Amino acid sequence: QMININDILRIWLTDTAIWLQLKDKRQGCELFADYPSLARASSLQREKYTISHFGLHWPELDEDLSFSGFFNKQL
Repeated sequence: QMININDILRIWLTDTAIWLQLKDKRQGCELFADYPSLARASSLQREKYTISHFGLHWPELDEDLSFSGFFNKQL
């Protein structure tokens, strides 16, 4: 199932990851270390993302993460 902006309750950053919480209370994260451009970015650069209907975009870093990807991990 595709997750979109209407499913998102909140988005926040830690020193190592970006987190999403859905309205159904599930949480997911993506580690900056898994994305070279985000791993090399400063905290200020990481904070400069835009939100689209289906994900997050960092124009300055040319990086995109889909909301669904936060929850479709292969374990």
